[in-house]
Amino acid sequence: MTNMNQSQVNINPDFRPVGARAEQRIGKLLLDSGKLTPDDAEKALRLQKEKGMRFGEAAKQLGFITDADIQQALGRQFDYPYLQPGEANFSQELVAAYNPFSRQVEALRGLRSQLMLRWFGDDRKALAIVGAGAGEGASYTAANLAVVFSQLGERTLLVDADLRTPRQHDIFKLRNRQGLSDVLAGKAGLEVIERIPAFVDLSVMPAGTMIPNPQELLGRPALVELLGTLGAHYDIILFDTTPGAIGADAQTVTARTQGALMVTRKNYTLLDDAVALKEQLTAAGAEVVGTVLNEY
Repeated sequence: MTNMNQSQVNINPDFRPVGARAEQRIGKLLLDSGKLTPDDAEKALRLQKEKGMRFGEAAKQLGFITDADIQQALGRQFDYPYLQPGEANFSQELVAAYNPFSRQVEALRGLRSQLMLRWFGDDRKALAIVGAGAGEGASYTAANLAVVFSQLGERTLLVDADLRTPRQHDIFKLRNRQGLSDVLAGKAGLEVIERIPAFVDLSVMPAGTMIPNPQELLGRPALVELLGTLGAHYDIILFDTTPGAIGADAQTVTARTQGALMVTRKNYTLLDDAVALKEQLTAAGAEVVGTVLNEY
């Protein structure tokens, strides 16, 4: 089980990466991101030469940037981008984007490693994220897992398969005009997938048009065909599903993905509900790869 608690890990701002590409030096990244003006950069370069300091240290001493600015630039230098609070206007639920060195995100990275070892690989690219009921944090877990997989360099797609109460478009601040439901109904194609440029290789397919018969739509052969098509373009495909207690949507999706990650919440999810969900998913032919225990 994975505990999502929050803590802070300090990163040394003077850390100098080895083998960094010349065109992505700290100074250039700070300029490109608007953290430094050309005039600020000139002053920092002068101080760097006078004192024999690192560029970031000089710019920080002059008051132009903060430790957080340096950490963010280092992240981009090694294709591990993350955001500062308020940047890109995503939901603050995206802790993997806004607080990547927290204990929560360390737990997510540990979960990512377990999933890479236990599930993903060969022909297995899809996984359903399923909560027993509303409020367990399944959408939160799916969104943040998608971010950390993309930070690993995996071509990652997050599909909002909750066609009743979708949330991923709100988390990533996307329009939800068309999405999965429209693709399955034959009214749209893969153009509904939206690339999230703030991350290395992350895309999101919103839920799309709200429909009266989500279970029947998810049960169509079109979902199997879609998975085959997506598998040619992505390494990791995560499905955020309707809670197991609300209809049989989750079982229908997991029957296609063949794998499920259960999400529970400390002091909230009833043991009987968790056991019932596991039995339902197993009966649908899915392997329950593991269980996440959220704490908030």
